[in-house]
Amino acid sequence: MPTAILTGQPVPGSSIESDLRDLGFDVRTASDPADAEALLAAVPGEERVALVDARFVGHPHALRLGLTDPRFPLAAVPGAVTARAEGRQALTRALARETSAAGGTAHAGTPARTTLSVGDPAGVDSLADRIVTALDADGATVHRPELGSLVAAVPADPQARNEARQAVAAVDDEAVRLKSAVKARDGFFTTFFISPYSRYIARWCARRGLTPNQVTTASLLTALIAASCAATGTRAGFVAAGVLLIVSFVLDCTDGQLARYSLQYSTLGAWLDATFDRAKEYAYYAGLALGAARGGDDVWALALGAMVLQTCRHVVDFSFNEANHDATANTSPTAALSDKLDSVGWTVWVRRMIVLPIGERWAMIAVLTAATTPRITFYALLAGCALAATYTTAGRVLRSLTRKAQRTDRAARALADLADNGPLAELLARVLPAGRFPALLWAVAGAVLLPLAAWIDGPGWSVVLCAAVYVLLSSEAVARPLKGALDWLVPPLFRAAEYGTVLILAAKSDVNGALPAAFGLVAAVAYHHYDTVYRIRGDAGAPPAWLVRAVGGQEGRTLLVTVLAALLTAAQFKVALTVLAVAVALVVLVESIRFWVAAHQGGAPAVHDEGEPA
Repeated sequence: MPTAILTGQPVPGSSIESDLRDLGFDVRTASDPADAEALLAAVPGEERVALVDARFVGHPHALRLGLTDPRFPLAAVPGAVTARAEGRQALTRALARETSAAGGTAHAGTPARTTLSVGDPAGVDSLADRIVTALDADGATVHRPELGSLVAAVPADPQARNEARQAVAAVDDEAVRLKSAVKARDGFFTTFFISPYSRYIARWCARRGLTPNQVTTASLLTALIAASCAATGTRAGFVAAGVLLIVSFVLDCTDGQLARYSLQYSTLGAWLDATFDRAKEYAYYAGLALGAARGGDDVWALALGAMVLQTCRHVVDFSFNEANHDATANTSPTAALSDKLDSVGWTVWVRRMIVLPIGERWAMIAVLTAATTPRITFYALLAGCALAATYTTAGRVLRSLTRKAQRTDRAARALADLADNGPLAELLARVLPAGRFPALLWAVAGAVLLPLAAWIDGPGWSVVLCAAVYVLLSSEAVARPLKGALDWLVPPLFRAAEYGTVLILAAKSDVNGALPAAFGLVAAVAYHHYDTVYRIRGDAGAPPAWLVRAVGGQEGRTLLVTVLAALLTAAQFKVALTVLAVAVALVVLVESIRFWVAAHQGGAPAVHDEGEPA
């Protein structure tokens, strides 16, 4: 149980002790800084501890935001500071210095003037606030949550206390908490058609002790039932599938809102939320394709094409963000224009809808599933995703060309990890001299050569030869650090080459079952690539080298598929794709689950993605 140490003179009628106990704290009282230091030393090092001024007046949710958020080692609001295990040493050091400077007893009960914000040195008038100033002086990172209209204050006298209490009464704590549960930046459909009521579902879940991970799992199960309904191939099944897909999306919004409402963030939860989103969408594509097949329409190529396009879109997003999030001198006229457009209300929503975020995308899929056919649904999805991909990629290319940014070694390493080159490319990179051409040129050449050869010649040894050249081009593309202005395009080009080659060769084999097998293989490999992204985002680094080698790397898998297509009959090729899909899925899933569960159990920092809607 976390411990809260109350410091300063208690005030008759104060609710601070009960508020802290409601938040799950074991409350202890210190008479002076020396007493607080002794109580702090008695708290086990792995537990959260908070120092709170006994004169604190404010909303319970202000305390919740400042003292219970699991994402930050150190956090503070006016009159209160908290530390997780990672921040305990810094807190202990700051308190020891304060105790020594105060002679062990001074300041703990000195009057304080009203403080409504953190960060003003003149407002440091309580032990907790002085500790925050000391932490800042030590260079420690102290999270200060945005309180908005919420009150957090240490009043100086009865009049100031009365004014602070009136300010607390004037603001509805629960209304603010509900509003803050909704993601600050979201899509049009989510903002206006889901969040107005899903936040209340989140509150209902919180009051019944449900966790975000449980809601995430319910969303996955609902989507899988929707996919099963679509697989029936009946009109009733398609209508039910569309309705259930929307229900799944409501639950998908609810899990994040529940996490923000109750501050239940975790590494495992972020991973489940991200991976389940992909699993739900791609399982639904498969369900639509199965349903169409029952009606005599083969749309597996469209389903696989939609998955390839959507995955490549995501890799563009991930690569661009990793290449630029810590770049120096990271400005451009294009970015400035984008910021100006964001200041005009209607352009914000138009631009968010053009990129076809998950809310708009799932709403479109659900309506078209219920009202039309799987083929029409996939045509619309491919057209929408192609427009979105063109818009976002073009904008990012313009930003990259017009900004004068110096890429860091970390960014170059992340791009190399996202490229997913395996043992063949590594070997060639060691024995061959690095080429003089830019990395992007090598990647473009490979991404055009191999799929084009597969499209023209189909399965055959000419494609195997082109695949061998592709391996060489892949090694050249990453032979030097990826620090060029457009080098973030290298990973998505590799994804397009690998996935596109599998799609084309399966379609060209002209045998029933080849495209579903290819769908399974691309899904397994895409999971590996998403897992790589989420590890990098969580500062856990890329997957272990043995895993990349075990699944061949992107160039090794691509070469293997072309060899299998040339060596085997069409029926045998279908079986080979199925076996390869199962093997890759087993290896990457087992290692991924092991890693994320171990990270969660090992107390990895809690995270929550507030980025662009995916």
